Amino acid sequence: MKKLHVLLAVVIVIVFAGLASCTDAARSKMGGYGNQFKVEMVSCDGTTTHQWISTGKVISEATSDGYYFTDAASGRLIEVTGNLIITKQ
Repeated sequence: MKKLHVLLAVVIVIVFAGLASCTDAARSKMGGYGNQFKVEMVSCDGTTTHQWISTGKVISEATSDGYYFTDAASGRLIEVTGNLIITKQ
C-alpha cells in the first residue's frame, strides 16, 4: 500500500511539472476547444477580404498549410489558407 502511495505521489509531481513547464500560450491553445474565434483573411495590401466567426477551435493539420473550422453563421465547414489573423473571442 505504501508503494502505491509513493507511485501516486510521483505521478502527481510529474503531471504538475509538465503543466508548469507549458508556456501560457501553450496552455491557452490546449484550452481553446469550445471557444469562438474570429478568422480574418488579409490581402497583400492589408485589407480584410473575408471574415468568419468559428463555433469552436480553428485547427491546422500537420500535413497542411491551411486551417479549418465550422462557421457560426452558416454551420458549414470552412477550409482556408493564406494570410490569416485568428483571434479568440
